[in-house]
Amino acid sequence: MNSIEAVILGIIQGLTEFLPVSSSGHLELAKAILGDNSIPEESLAFTIVLHFATALSTIVIFRKEIIEIFAGLLKFQWNEETQFSLKIIVSMIPTVFIGLYFEEELTTLFGGQVLLVGFMLFITALLLLLADKAKDTTKNVTFLNAIIVGVSQAIAILPGISRSGATISTSVLLGIDRTKAAKFSFLMVVPLIVGKVIKDISGGEINFASTEITPMIVGFFAAFIAGLVACKWMIALVKKSKLTYFAIYCAVVGLIAIIYSVSAS
Repeated sequence: MNSIEAVILGIIQGLTEFLPVSSSGHLELAKAILGDNSIPEESLAFTIVLHFATALSTIVIFRKEIIEIFAGLLKFQWNEETQFSLKIIVSMIPTVFIGLYFEEELTTLFGGQVLLVGFMLFITALLLLLADKAKDTTKNVTFLNAIIVGVSQAIAILPGISRSGATISTSVLLGIDRTKAAKFSFLMVVPLIVGKVIKDISGGEINFASTEITPMIVGFFAAFIAGLVACKWMIALVKKSKLTYFAIYCAVVGLIAIIYSVSAS
């Protein structure tokens, strides 16, 4: 992988992490089109680095909210910030369970599985359509909601199912306020990504000695900058109930992916 390809993949990750079109699915499609021959473990390592970049962009966008959450925790008070942080922790449980017990099986899904991505994009499209038809409410996230949204996030590990699309759609279908749904969706993934990167680096899964450093660095910064733009844009789109356009896009790309996979086999 050269630096230009890394920039392209970084921009794709930064945009699609927040837009409900599946960042992992688009990365796998882009790598297949660009002819990336990385083995699944290396492909997943690059994907993790790009996800870490978008996690940092989330922290920058929501820095005020994150500071309030930590301030609430330090005060040891049962206030709104403390409850919100606990709900984020609760939402992580399904994904952590899947990641710990099915890591090897998941790794095999990140090696150019274009056909799988195509079918999963159709599922994403369906979720977005359902969410856009849901009625607007002003409900807050409850602990039960956090678990249910967490399950949708765990399912979204599959390349082709949009994490933001799945979690925001699930939240909206549960009756949660759209702005709060987007905020919860973007913040709930930050601890998971940061934890995953720390685990993989300390455990040797991401070996920088055997990986091309330059593409990772330029891809990281491309994803970070694109993520800053896409995060703000997505919050505005969710408020205006504009998810149907993304549903159509996912369906079209899914169909193209299926045709591409069948014709290439």
